[in-house]
Amino acid sequence: MTRSSRDAGRRRFLGTAALSIAGSSFGAFRAAATQFDLGDSSATTGVAPPASFGALKQIDAGVLSVSYAEAGPADGPAVILLHGWPYDIHTYVDVTPLLTARGYRVIVPSLRGYGSTRFLSSGVARNGQQAAIAADVIALMDALKIESAIVGGCDWGARTANIVAALWPERCKALVSVSGYLIGSRDANRKPLPPQSELQWWYQFYFATERGRVGYETYRRDFAKLIWQTASPQWRFDDATFDRSAASLDNPDHVSIVIHNYRWRLGLAEGESTYDNLESRLAAGPVIAVPTITLEGDANGAPHPAPAAYAAKFSGKYVHRNLTRGIGHNLPQSPGGVCRSRHRRGCPLIAGAPRRRHVLILVTSDPR
Repeated sequence: MTRSSRDAGRRRFLGTAALSIAGSSFGAFRAAATQFDLGDSSATTGVAPPASFGALKQIDAGVLSVSYAEAGPADGPAVILLHGWPYDIHTYVDVTPLLTARGYRVIVPSLRGYGSTRFLSSGVARNGQQAAIAADVIALMDALKIESAIVGGCDWGARTANIVAALWPERCKALVSVSGYLIGSRDANRKPLPPQSELQWWYQFYFATERGRVGYETYRRDFAKLIWQTASPQWRFDDATFDRSAASLDNPDHVSIVIHNYRWRLGLAEGESTYDNLESRLAAGPVIAVPTITLEGDANGAPHPAPAAYAAKFSGKYVHRNLTRGIGHNLPQSPGGVCRSRHRRGCPLIAGAPRRRHVLILVTSDPR
C-alpha cells in the first residue's frame, strides 16, 4: 500500500474519547458530543500520525524489564495506554501524537510476554493472571516515579486498567475502558454460557488443551491475524500494519503468558500466592469510583458485555458511548485518521473509524 493510499484511509475517522484534568480535582463532570467535517488529518492536527513509535525505552520494574514507548513532555500529565491480545503498543500509535500535542506525557508499555519486555529472572513464574499484569503497571509507575495517571486500555489492557482503577484508585486520575468493566472471576467463569456465547470463546477452550498450546506456538501469527479479522471484521488492515505488531508476539515468554492467562481464567492453572489477596478482592467485583468513560464499537466481533450489564460498576462520574460505522474490537486502531476538535480543552485518548463525520466525546473538569 502506498503512503498516499494510507493517508486517504486515515482521513476517514470517528471517535475520540477525552479527559481534561485541572490539578488534582475533577470538579463537575460533563460530556459533550460534537460533529464536524474532516479534512486531511495532518492539516487538522498539525501532527502527521507516525508510522511507528520512535526508539523504545527499557526500565526495570518489579519482576520485569519493561519495554515502553514514551512521548510528550516529561513534566506533562501522565497518560498510560495498555494494549491487549494479540495486539501491541501500536494500538495507540495514532492516538499518541494527539495527546502529546496537548502537552501530555504518554507511556505505552509492552505487557509481560510482548515486545522487548522480559522477566528479570528465569525463576519467576510465567504468570498471565489478571492481578499480576495489573501489578506490573503499578511497578512501572513506581519505577517511572509517576504518582498518578489517566489510564486507558482495550481488551487485556482494559481489564488491567479496570483493576488499577479499582484497587489503586489513588494512582488512577481517570479511566477510559473499551468494552467497559472486564474484571474477571474464576468462579463466574466456571458457569457455562449459552452455546452461541460459548462459541465466541472457542480459542479459550483450544488453549486449554496441549494441542492448543502447541498450535499457538506453531501458528501464532496466523492465529493473531485470524483474531484481528474476526474481532474487527470491518478493519481492512494491510500486511505492514499487521507485521509491525505481530513482531511483538515473538517474545520468548509470549505463548506461556497467553496460555496461562486463559487456563487460569477457567481454573485449569493456578496463580501465584503473591496475588491471592488481590484476586480475592477482584472476585468480589469491586466498584470503580474514579471518573470513567467506557466505549463500545458497533462492529466488535469479540466477546464483550452489554453496556447495561456493567453501568452500575462505575460509581463515580461516568459516561458510556457507542461508536458506530464499523468500529471493531481494537477500537483505537480502527480504520481512520486523526482529527482534533476546536475545543481548547480536552485530551483525546481513544480514536478510530470510517466516514467523514467525527464524534468527539469530551470530559472536562469544571470548577463549579
